Amino acid sequence: MTEGTGEEGQVVGRLNGRTSARLAWFVCVLSLGLTALSLLLLSRNLSHPDTHIYDYWLENTIAALSYAPVGALIASRSPANPVGWLMCLLGLAFSISHFSSQYAIYTLLAQPNSLSAGEALAWISSWILPPIIGLQVFAFLLFPTGRLPSSGWRWLAWLTMACVVVGVVSSAFSVEANAGLGPVQNPRGIRGFSNIYVVVLSFMSTLLYVAVASSLVVRLRRARGVERQQIKWFAYGAGATISGITLAYVIPNTIDVPSWFERAGFVVLIATTAAIPVSIGIAILRYRLYDIDLLINRTLVYGALTATLVALYFGGIVVLQSVFVSLTGQQSTLAVVASTLLIAAVFTP
Repeated sequence: MTEGTGEEGQVVGRLNGRTSARLAWFVCVLSLGLTALSLLLLSRNLSHPDTHIYDYWLENTIAALSYAPVGALIASRSPANPVGWLMCLLGLAFSISHFSSQYAIYTLLAQPNSLSAGEALAWISSWILPPIIGLQVFAFLLFPTGRLPSSGWRWLAWLTMACVVVGVVSSAFSVEANAGLGPVQNPRGIRGFSNIYVVVLSFMSTLLYVAVASSLVVRLRRARGVERQQIKWFAYGAGATISGITLAYVIPNTIDVPSWFERAGFVVLIATTAAIPVSIGIAILRYRLYDIDLLINRTLVYGALTATLVALYFGGIVVLQSVFVSLTGQQSTLAVVASTLLIAAVFTP
């Protein structure tokens, strides 16, 4: 009797595992399909030179292509861990955001009235950001074990749900909620809700991300062994992503920087967009888990060396240009050449 019950349990477990895997990969395929349709609409929008191009199409594409497959891989191998499912839903949310935005631009700007439900998709695009933030916060809060750091963090889970609900309602009726869509405004927007939306979104994103970062710090201080290495992987990915955001958005919006700096910052942002989901996948699936210490060490060494080279190079250009201006009264390209040779001579070994 006991043997039969045990065999039945194993069969049910295998069936549940297969069902979970199929569901996870179905969500992944749906996300990838919506992303492919979004890129098709993007190509059609690009064929109309005067049409506004969705500002965040590349970030959304990379996010959907990274969160959805990694989430499906985790959910299919560890279905009991909700982090994988949250990442699947996050990839789907990014793809919905991208598709609804491209669809709205195509049918409202590029080819007006060529397709139906353009305003409905523009409305969906207006309120999809709060659920994306909520899914990210929950995934980070439950990483890597699938449980809260302790019962004392339940307030953050409840606060996240409340913020998502308030964020969805305020953005669904805000005129300015369609970020990145240019002249396309929220068709259900009400003027009075715009200020509420801005306050709620800024408060929500700042508070929740700071709180979830604090929860990870608490986890790291208490963690030992494997869990500690897992959190290090996440911290490395998060650090890379924050560096990209800082270079692409924070610094250019704070101080006046040359155009090449903005382009370089955007390249770094795109390169690091997938850092968080990839690091979560490596951590939970425990693929070469202990390589993170060497990776962190080399990043610190080469990062510091690169920063030193850049600072010396541009400092040398400024100093030598000042010398040439004081001597000749005009700027000279010799400052650039001399600075390059100096850096090469000092750091070649």
